Amino acid sequence: MEPIVYQPIGVIRSPFKEPRGTPIQPPAAAGITGSVEVDPAYAEGLKDLDGFSHIILLYHFHLSRPSSLQPQPFMDDEAHGVFAMRGPSRPNTIGLSVVRLIERQENVLRIEDLDIVDGTPLLDIKPYVPHFDARDTVGVRIGWLENNVKKLSTTKDDGRFAR
Repeated sequence: MEPIVYQPIGVIRSPFKEPRGTPIQPPAAAGITGSVEVDPAYAEGLKDLDGFSHIILLYHFHLSRPSSLQPQPFMDDEAHGVFAMRGPSRPNTIGLSVVRLIERQENVLRIEDLDIVDGTPLLDIKPYVPHFDARDTVGVRIGWLENNVKKLSTTKDDGRFAR
């Protein structure tokens, strides 16, 4: 396969200056605010985004080290397949977070529930639409996280995946 190259469309600003200590998912970052600075060249693409309460941010984990295919995740003592976890160290270091959109001021989005390190390159923004993105929980299985998801509110990045 040929390589795929993306150019950032902006940068994410947050109070977290390094991976260590950063919440590991948006629900564990409730109330933490920051911003998305979209390159002015893309500002007109933000039209109508402020009609959505939540947005999906796709970004590059720029501070992650190369991936192991079976790393030990933050909330478990055992190694799991990298595709069965949501950690930052992956073959393609792409992150995804659903955050609350507070307001748009031209090319800057103020956001909340932020679990991303300051200076993270932004790849894309999509509106969060429950009809498209949320699934009925009946029959949903969450694998190895079943016994560990309760640790989310107390687990922070400990630096294990950082360069």
